[in-house]
Amino acid sequence: MTAQPTSGLPPSLIISSRDLTRLEALLDSPVLSRHPAALALIDELNRAEVRPPEQMPADVVTMHSQVECEDIASGERHVLTLVYPNEADVERGRVSVLAPVGSALLGLSVGQSIDWEAPGGRSLKLRVMSVRYQPEAAGNFHR
Repeated sequence: MTAQPTSGLPPSLIISSRDLTRLEALLDSPVLSRHPAALALIDELNRAEVRPPEQMPADVVTMHSQVECEDIASGERHVLTLVYPNEADVERGRVSVLAPVGSALLGLSVGQSIDWEAPGGRSLKLRVMSVRYQPEAAGNFHR
């Protein structure tokens, strides 16, 4: 579930300070305090480099980014939008940041890969191919 490059070390992550503040507030919820997905996300946030939204590189996955990923094994491509849990809609490609793939994608840059376990226990390796839309790059700092 954690992002893993080929070297076995987690890839570097960059998170906007605005996303960090909103995610920390979400994770403070008593309902989530012991949830495994929330604990995994906390681990990711703790190792991330935090930057002001205005200084986010355009090729980094932030909240509400639309990302094109490739399943390295099959070559299959997916377009996903990283959202908060209440906005998730799998049918529309809106993946919750609390889903294993969502927490793993947050903060990755184009070209980085993640290993994660899909529903049913299948192990997948996804590579971020492009960030089609990123709120910060579009000047939307107050979403």
